[in-house]
Amino acid sequence: MTTALTVVTTVGATAATAAPTPPVTATAAAATGTVVQEGGPLVVASGEEGAVTTRVKVALSHYTGGRMKARLLLPTQPYEAGNERPSYDTVTSTCAVDGGAFQPCSWDSPYNVAPLPEVSTQAGESTTLAYDIRVDATTSAAFLGTVTATLEVTDEAGRVTDRGPVSFRFVKGTPEAYLRTTVLARDTSGVLWQYESSGRADKPLKARARIGGGWNAYTAIVPVTNRNAAGQGDLMARDKDGVLWYYEGSGNTAAPFKPRARVGGGWNQYTALTGHATGLLARDRSGKVWRYAFTGADDPAYALEGRRDMGDGWNIYTAIAGQAQGYDPVARDKDGVLWAYASRFPGFYPRTRVGGGWNAYNSLAWTGTLTGSGANLIARDASGKLWAYDSVYRDSRLVPVSTRKQIGYGWGIYNTIL
Repeated sequence: MTTALTVVTTVGATAATAAPTPPVTATAAAATGTVVQEGGPLVVASGEEGAVTTRVKVALSHYTGGRMKARLLLPTQPYEAGNERPSYDTVTSTCAVDGGAFQPCSWDSPYNVAPLPEVSTQAGESTTLAYDIRVDATTSAAFLGTVTATLEVTDEAGRVTDRGPVSFRFVKGTPEAYLRTTVLARDTSGVLWQYESSGRADKPLKARARIGGGWNAYTAIVPVTNRNAAGQGDLMARDKDGVLWYYEGSGNTAAPFKPRARVGGGWNQYTALTGHATGLLARDRSGKVWRYAFTGADDPAYALEGRRDMGDGWNIYTAIAGQAQGYDPVARDKDGVLWAYASRFPGFYPRTRVGGGWNAYNSLAWTGTLTGSGANLIARDASGKLWAYDSVYRDSRLVPVSTRKQIGYGWGIYNTIL
């Protein structure tokens, strides 16, 4: 079985576009060797790279005048177990003929019929048609791999005159901005910088971009929702007077936060703040940890519910790294041992030991995906090198794996990394 992407070409003057019709039935065998894809298979980077174009030339084996049609027949064999055919809904395409304007030629519409502008010559002339097929694909289309379709040309009587292969090779590109995370860092002068993730494991961070100054007014800055390179994701920040402020994501990559809004005062009673699922964890001077969950209220003054006791004894830790991705925190004790927690109601389950040697780092923070397929724990050492640990979900806890990867250097200029 095949799925037809049909482009209609009439050898004649420009005419109105025909209404979509079911694929025609061939009544004669097609000639071969007349369909040539210039440059070979079209490589399509699945992501934000944009559309690419392939040209296919068809030297008509015979032409007797009248309307000529062309269609691209896509394979329908399963690409994954349980699928009847690969899904092309993440692929968009436009097509043109003989230098005409590009028009949509969908890979997944009813009957997959996409009319193109009409051109004509006289019967009996040797005719060559040039089809330009422009393809764009989202990140999820990379699984398609190589797709070899058949470009088929039929005459006005429905006879197939020419047929030949056209190939598209879908490869992994740069994920769209909303799929890529960010790392934020504040320097000693109070400027906040943003590093977008690249989507590449070999070089996971792009060059930094300046967000703005004045951030040294805060004694704590905490991500409270997932951040991405599309300018989405919220922060909360505590100033020197103990006032908590809310920065909502703007959706603007150049200026990713809206002006701050006041949440409330009294937050100087806490010695540590970190994100936790949909809210905050806060440790007081006695070592008790409290959870503040989001209310969903639009007014920042009512953004957080009343606090809930999550347990005592947290003064043994020199670093607590929670995250806004919905997972529970890890905490490093004074001996450099890292421990992982899992939530229950109320409080946490008993902690699980991750491993020792974590006193080598002076900063720990969870991020979205940088080098693997899940969240990363990033850690800065005393020389300013930045390292990333992939993570696994083990015993209801997200824990970093033992193998680290260096993702940067010179990060000693920052006093906060998140």
